[in-house]
Amino acid sequence: MDDQDASQNPVSGTPDSENRSAGQEKPEQISADTSPDQNERLAHFIELLTDDNEGTRWKAAEVLGRTGDPAAVEALIDTLWDDDSRVRLKAAWALGQIGDQRALRPLQRLYRMENEGAQEIIAEALEEIKRHMSIQ
Repeated sequence: MDDQDASQNPVSGTPDSENRSAGQEKPEQISADTSPDQNERLAHFIELLTDDNEGTRWKAAEVLGRTGDPAAVEALIDTLWDDDSRVRLKAAWALGQIGDQRALRPLQRLYRMENEGAQEIIAEALEEIKRHMSIQ
């Protein structure tokens, strides 16, 4: 099934179909400066980025972007190559929210591969990262 034809949850707008590419590793990078509970929560959502359900992966990327923890960057970069375009774009958004420069090159690569509508979201993420870099 084409990811654009996948059904969406009518409440959250997240994808519901269950296509997932195999072979993604589960990153275990956790911040040393957070509490054990925060580390467990972060690890949980990083692991959910590899779930079989697109909606779950989309929501995990959303939460990771809202937490803003740089420990999620590598896992979110891996998610930029997800089979589902909505998950890829939510990962791009999340990377913009975190603002870590490690995401610049992968986002630039994704930008060249995506359609015009997706490019707008990726460009916004790139601008957010550049803004974060200028503040530091």
